[in-house]
Amino acid sequence: MLLKDRYINPFTDFGFKKLFGSEVNKDLLIAFLNTLLPPEAGIVADLPFLPNEQVGRSEYDRRAIFDLYCENEKGDKFIVEMQRAKQNYD
Repeated sequence: MLLKDRYINPFTDFGFKKLFGSEVNKDLLIAFLNTLLPPEAGIVADLPFLPNEQVGRSEYDRRAIFDLYCENEKGDKFIVEMQRAKQNYD
């Protein structure tokens, strides 16, 4: 019987979370982000695995779902969202 190789696509939500979405791979993800993010973002120092959905203040406000919650070496907090396609903001 011939086994086929199976790969995880890191450009899908499932693949990204499977590869990077746990404490076990936290150091790997921080190193990956520090390679990709622009210098003005600072150096990612921590990556707390917090809930990644923020609901609006009222029923009329949009909710936000993001991939990562980061903190740089200066204590600034920011989110990272991975997208494969262009997204229009209305």
